Order: sequence, then structure tokens, then C-alpha cells
Amino acid sequence: MKKTIFIISIIILLSLPTPSLSQRCNKNDEKVLFQIKKSLGNPYHLTSWKKEEDCCTWYCVKCDQKTGRINELNIFSGNISGQIPPEVGNLPYLTMLDFHKLTNLTGQIPSSISKLTHLTYLILSWNDLSGPIPSSLNQLKNLKYLELSYNKLTGSIPPELATLPKLTEINLSRNKLTGVIPESFGKFKSLESIHLSHNQLTGPVPKALGFLNLSTVDFSRNQLTGDLSMLFGKNKMIQFAYLSRNGFQFDLSKVVFPGSLELLDLSHNKIYGSLPATLTGLRLHLKLRRICITGVCVGLRCRLVPKDLDYPFYVLDKFHCVFYVLLCSI
Repeated sequence: MKKTIFIISIIILLSLPTPSLSQRCNKNDEKVLFQIKKSLGNPYHLTSWKKEEDCCTWYCVKCDQKTGRINELNIFSGNISGQIPPEVGNLPYLTMLDFHKLTNLTGQIPSSISKLTHLTYLILSWNDLSGPIPSSLNQLKNLKYLELSYNKLTGSIPPELATLPKLTEINLSRNKLTGVIPESFGKFKSLESIHLSHNQLTGPVPKALGFLNLSTVDFSRNQLTGDLSMLFGKNKMIQFAYLSRNGFQFDLSKVVFPGSLELLDLSHNKIYGSLPATLTGLRLHLKLRRICITGVCVGLRCRLVPKDLDYPFYVLDKFHCVFYVLLCSI
């Protein structure tokens, strides 16, 4: 009898409706989202944000499947005006915050973002943000990816960013940043890619960056000077180097380029010397797809690579920059 009652009880429990993810929205998170929506002027882009629907089902929002706490907020490509609401700092379990391609999103980056200690991705790109980059972003110790490109950010790059122990990629391109690349950037623990192009940065590249093993470097279209040959070396893993339109000046013939290199753009600088054997030899690896070194080939004889190589290499003269490799000899 007892066994029968137990079995019936189990059947009844299993037949009861179980709370789904859409029924587990945290009420504190929901309240914060309504505050964010109000701060942005209740845009049409966020019409799904309403009481009748659970916040875990709302557009631009994702929740943790186990806890129901909001862990992603991705607001992008909408007709939204205003500033980034400081209330975003009150979503404590966010791992991704993305305000992207909102051309009427203005104002400064709120310091409240620094409270989001679980954040791994911070993307505030293709907006109209201005003002400085908050040095307090260095409190985001779990951050792996930082993208603030295509804005109107001003001031210098905070050296404190180098204390982010898990950061693998930083993109500050297409802003109005001034000053130098911080010396502290040579102390990054995990950095693999750095993009600082199209700013107004000046001075030499810190030699300490040579201690990092970067895969992508983009310093193009700044006012940087000096020697950056320390970015290269036999045991380096650099694949893409965009370094054009600066004032770099060094002897190219003394640089040792790694076999990992796939793209090298040194055009519109003050680089001198001849192409080193380590560079022309890369054609054997069929990896180096593009090289631009405007003016370097003056006085050199260029030749075609043998046709038996099944990769489209072409000669480049001193006036042009094409998508294939430049092979020159004395």
C-alpha cells in the first residue's frame, strides 16, 4: 500500500508543470532592465521588454540556464538615442555587454561598468561615444575582449589596462586618442591582439612590447616613430602586422621575420635597407599573402616567383601596394 502511494505521488509530481527558463527571470534584473529601457527613451527596438513577458525571453537579453540571472546584454543596430545608462552596472552577473552600431548613442563610458566583475566581453563599438577611456576598467579582472573602436574617444590610453590578467584582445581603433602607447602594455599577461589604428598616438612603441608574443598588431595611421623591429623575431608567432602611415625608422635588412607571418604592411614610413632573406624566404611557406613597403624596392631588381608554386605571387614596384608578396633582390 505504501509503495503504491509512493508511486502515485511520484507520477503526480512528474505531471506538474515545471518552471521553464522563461519563468525564472530574476526580479531585480528585470527592474534594472526597465530602468535601462526608460533611460534610452523606451525605444521601439526594445518593445519586447514588457511585464507580460519574462525578461529571459526579451530581445537583446540572455539568461543563465541554471540561475536565470541575466548574463548577456546585446543592444545593437537600432534607432536608439541617448547615453549608455549607468544602470547597466547593476546587472552583476553580466559576462557580455554589447552596445554596437548605435550611431546616436553619445556621452561617456559610464564608470558603473567597472562594477561588472564577471564581464568577459565588453563591446562598445561603432557608436558616437566621447570622452576618456575610464581607467577603472582595470577592475574587470575577468575581461578577455575589449572593443571600443569607431567612436570619438579622446585623451590618453590608460596604462592601468595592462593589469587586466585575462585580456587577449584590445581594440581602440578609429578614435581620437592622443599621447603614447603606455610602457605598461609590455606587461600584459595574456594579450594576443592589439588594435590602435586611426588615432593620433605619438612617440616610440615601447620596447617592452617585444616581450609579448602577439599574433596581430595594428598601429597604422598614427604618428608613431622609432624602431619596432622588436615585434618580430625567429620564435615570434605574429601573423598580421599593420604598421603603415607612421614615422617608423629602422633598417629592414636587420629584421628577422618569423615563418608565421601572413600579412605585413610597412608602407608610408621611413624604413630603409634591403629585404632580408627571412622575408623573401617566407614564400616557401606559402603563408605571406601581402606585403607593402612603399619605396623599399627603389634601386632593386624584382623578379617573378617560379610558376610551379601554386600560389599567386606577383612583383610589386615602388609605386603600388597589392595583395600579394613582394620579392626583390639586389
